[in-house]
Amino acid sequence: MNMKDKIKIWMKYIIGCALGIITTFVFPTEKLNSSEIFTIISEVVIRFGRYILPALLFFSISVAVFQLRKTQMMLKMFLLTFLVIILSSVIFAVLGLGSVTLFKLPRIPILVDVVSENVSTGLKENILKLFPYSSFEVLIDGVFYLPIVVFAIFAGAGCSTETNESKPAVGLFDSLSRVCFNILSIVVEVFSIGLIAISCRWFISFMGVVQTGIYNKLILLLLGDFILIAVVFYPLILFLICKERHPYKVLYASIAPIISAFLTGDSNISLAISLKHAKDSLGVKRQAGTISLPLFSIFARGGSALTLIISFIVILKSYSNLSISASDIVWITTTSCLLSFCLGALPSGGMYTALIILCTQYGRGFEAGYLLLKPAIPVICSFAAAIDVVTMMFGTYITARKLDLIEPKDIKRYV
Repeated sequence: MNMKDKIKIWMKYIIGCALGIITTFVFPTEKLNSSEIFTIISEVVIRFGRYILPALLFFSISVAVFQLRKTQMMLKMFLLTFLVIILSSVIFAVLGLGSVTLFKLPRIPILVDVVSENVSTGLKENILKLFPYSSFEVLIDGVFYLPIVVFAIFAGAGCSTETNESKPAVGLFDSLSRVCFNILSIVVEVFSIGLIAISCRWFISFMGVVQTGIYNKLILLLLGDFILIAVVFYPLILFLICKERHPYKVLYASIAPIISAFLTGDSNISLAISLKHAKDSLGVKRQAGTISLPLFSIFARGGSALTLIISFIVILKSYSNLSISASDIVWITTTSCLLSFCLGALPSGGMYTALIILCTQYGRGFEAGYLLLKPAIPVICSFAAAIDVVTMMFGTYITARKLDLIEPKDIKRYV
């Protein structure tokens, strides 16, 4: 085994992050801030990371649906996936409410009043995107993947109705799925180089937030919630529900996806890297991974719900010392959960959009309240994305394990 084979993907990602952070100390921060080179490189890298996803999802989901229909497991797959999605979002919303209530955070200084922004989740437009005038239009959108998932499900279901006649099409889709996955593997490997620019830009933003001293306790609270979810909650669930003897192997396989999600805040990048690790590390079969992972990426935004509730309550308490009524708590929790299910078309920054909507809907003079947290939004979104990708990996593993769609692999063979 040569040295290249010994270096795991997560190690390469950590090296890339370390080089990016070192860069911020080698070069003057003022120059790095004023230069657009890292912003341009970061955007190119993120686009490169998403490059093959639409084609991979279409061909892989089509084949997966065809196989699940043959084994009569498709309904179980979707029901179990959405059950985990809904439960995780509700639980994390309650966790966010409990943590921000238990640990009193300092008020954020109110410096200036600014006119609020008008934003939307684009729910109506996204519903219409599910069924465009031409089915091939769904492959053009490289941001919102639900239309691709729907089209692929129809394609796979159509192939399963006439098995003999559809064999050539299924064979072609299967081959193209494998080719796309090989391309994805290259993308995941090369992404470690791009992390140098991404981590450099992120670290500069992070240090700017920390140096103000205003948001440090909020960041520590989010860090505590993330550790509780990733290190305690999900491994315990895996041990109790799936009788998994080594639950932390899923967390180990999730290191690279977590790093990418935390630094980019992009759920689509996380999806690409998670597809690679779910298959090549955890041994999740294509029938489970290529269906569960995209659905978790689109709908399972429990991390966004958690950070949204914490952020909004911090805003309320910064404006007033009055206690929040029980009816308001129920409204905030329910609305945050519902908004989290509507962020699929916003792979990055979805939590910020949801916060603006929540402030606007709440009214009572809090319409521009989100501006108190605007400087810290990139960091808050990082924690939201990291929690979401942990849910994606653990949720997919739980689903696959329950349906016996896993080929166990030795941890030494993890990528």
